[in-house]
Amino acid sequence: MDWFRRQEKKPPSRPAAGAVRRRMVFHGQVQGVGFRWQASNLARQRNLTGWVRNCDDGTVEMEVQGPSADLDALLADLRHMRYARVDWVDVSDIPTVSEREFRVTY
Repeated sequence: MDWFRRQEKKPPSRPAAGAVRRRMVFHGQVQGVGFRWQASNLARQRNLTGWVRNCDDGTVEMEVQGPSADLDALLADLRHMRYARVDWVDVSDIPTVSEREFRVTY
């Protein structure tokens, strides 16, 4: 049957040279205000990879990877969102991983 083609999964891309990965935990009024979706949109605009999710304790956790300057710019944008209130952010550098996209997880 020619009409059916199996799509091959592409392997995850390797981290770009000079890429860094950071784990960020946002504290404040960051759930129920569109924070994860805004973070996802901003990360994708900068071609960053990683994920963001709500935590049971009311924080939002994110792992994001890309050029350091882009990660700094993303963090600055997320600290000044319209409906969220970020009181503080725990930030730590972690090892890079191979991945293709930025996603919202649950």
